[in-house]
Amino acid sequence: MLVLAIDTATPAITAGVVELERTRLTVLGERVTLNPRAHGELLTPQVLQAAGQAGIRLPELDAVVCGNGPGPYTGLRAGLATAAALAHGLGIPAYPVCTLDAIAAEVTTTGAFLVVTDARRREVYWAGYDETGRRTEGPRVQRPAEMASPIRSAAGHGAQLYADAAEPGAVQILPPAQPSPRGLVTATREELLTSAPPAPLTPLYLRRPDAAEPGARKRVSTP
Repeated sequence: MLVLAIDTATPAITAGVVELERTRLTVLGERVTLNPRAHGELLTPQVLQAAGQAGIRLPELDAVVCGNGPGPYTGLRAGLATAAALAHGLGIPAYPVCTLDAIAAEVTTTGAFLVVTDARRREVYWAGYDETGRRTEGPRVQRPAEMASPIRSAAGHGAQLYADAAEPGAVQILPPAQPSPRGLVTATREELLTSAPPAPLTPLYLRRPDAAEPGARKRVSTP
């Protein structure tokens, strides 16, 4: 089956077309750009570029996989809205996947590890995983110095923030730094192969957005 994989929960704008077979996964086309302020602007062009590189048309897709965070409000919303629109227009299912799980799917290590991404406001999103890549804790949002995990191996673009808050040299930085189409599809492999009904495309914000509703207008009195 042909799967479109997208993610906008990190500074990376990720789009790719992946061919998924029962025993093999092949990335046919991929576009990843680091630009935390251009998710809405660049995602759709990158989807089309990835499809062109793969040599397919969008109606040939069988499913969409979309990272649902945790991530900042504006960027995350761009990816989920695009995934929902494409799935509806093409009549195919859209599967959400935790972005941290997608990063964890490509980590190679012999022990437990964390995946950490930048949440801004001097905070990080993080989750813990065992040596098989199964999530055992989180996702959570905290300041790096407040993370209580004893694990000292971390992947994700926020791992350096975690390392900076720990003792010098105490944290081992693992690749990858960003989610990839391969990782996104790997993390949803079983659901895709069994054609399981997808969960709703619900964003993992973990905290309220910066924007606030305006208060009541001040009364203007005449002299």
